[in-house]
Amino acid sequence: MYYGRVVGSATATVKHRSMTGAKLLLVMALQADGQTVEGDPILVVDTLGAGWDEKVIVTSDGIGARDLMHDNTSPVRWSVLAIPDSR
Repeated sequence: MYYGRVVGSATATVKHRSMTGAKLLLVMALQADGQTVEGDPILVVDTLGAGWDEKVIVTSDGIGARDLMHDNTSPVRWSVLAIPDSR
């Protein structure tokens, strides 16, 4: 699990049946200061409605992601767990 920032979105013309209608986002991890991004972007599934440049909490719980997609054969691993309130 990590704190990250949405840096973009992705579109797939062909994807696993469990991902039909799913919103795909590119998220980069944030450093401890909560502002500086680091590393490579991760492709995540979003069912909460996060938007560009928004901070999110992302989880790599594959079992939870498969439950979220309602399909035990789903290849989804990363998903948006929460959108923290901004101050």
